[in-house]
This record gives sequence, C-alpha cells and structure tokens, in this order.
Amino acid sequence: MSYSVEIRPAALADAERLSEIYAPYVEKTVITFEYQVPSPSEFEKRIASIISCYPYLVAITDGQIQGYAYAAPFKERAAYAWSAETSVYIDMDFRGQGIGSLLYRQLEDMLKAQNICNLCACITYPNPQSIGFHQHMGYGTVAHFHKSGYKFNAWHDMVWMEKFINPHPSDQKPFIPAKEVL
Repeated sequence: MSYSVEIRPAALADAERLSEIYAPYVEKTVITFEYQVPSPSEFEKRIASIISCYPYLVAITDGQIQGYAYAAPFKERAAYAWSAETSVYIDMDFRGQGIGSLLYRQLEDMLKAQNICNLCACITYPNPQSIGFHQHMGYGTVAHFHKSGYKFNAWHDMVWMEKFINPHPSDQKPFIPAKEVL
C-alpha cells in the first residue's frame, strides 16, 4: 500500500458513499444475499442502529471512503451479548490492498474493549478471497450450510467462521456499548 489510510467511526453523512461501495456487491455478486441496493436513507438507518451498540468504521484514502467494517449482534437473545457478527466491504478498485485488514484490526480492538469474546462471519461459499482473508485474520470455519441462499437463479452455500478475541471466564464482564468505549 503506497498511500495513507485513515480509519474513523462511520457517520450518518457517510451513508451515500457506503451505499455506492456496497452496490456492486449486491448487483453483481453473491457475496451478499441482498437483492436490492439499500438507498442512502436506508444505509443511514442501518448505521444509526449499529452505532448505538457496536463499532462501525470507515477507511479513507485521499479524502475518499474506500471501505467500511462493522460489528452487529450475532443473535438477539441476552446470552449472545458477548458474540458479534463482523462484516467488511471494500471499494472494488481498492480490494487486496490491506484496507480490510486495517479495518478488521481496529474493529477487533474496539470489540475487545467492549468485552466481546467471539467474532462470527457469515460467508457465501465458495468465496476463496473472503475465506482466505478471514483465515489470515485468525478465523476458522465452524459450519457449512448447503443451499442456504437463492440469488441469480442459483442456490448458494454459506459458511460460518469464528474467532475468539477474549477469554471465556465463568464470571464474564458485562457487554459495554461501543459509544461508551469510543
């Protein structure tokens, strides 16, 4: 990477650019199982919902957002509070340049401070780039679901990958919302 990358928390004003980054993933790939590109206003709602409890980060080069990563609840039940699902999307022209790794490292640091123990990633299978990226980041495959999503007139498998980032003591510390850690 021959340029500097600034990582900062996402803001509602970033919604339009994040929607632009996400659009080709929706329209041209099975990396996401969404059919319609969310509007900037829908992206605003999603950002607002996530940042109330979890980190949502953007990566900026030369004044332009080129990627984003966030964590979300793994499941809604109280006992899952220490597990989070992670996602990362990079502008198609900037993939493979280390931006995703920078985002994930900072995301993990923040999630550790929130007392999150487990990170989970849901990945369309096959997807050697994403699986390789997550393996490089320390994730391991824990489940493979067959024909789980239907997109572009075909059925697609998915895998779950996980990574432990904190110990699992019997007297677990409480979950701390992101806004209290930032």
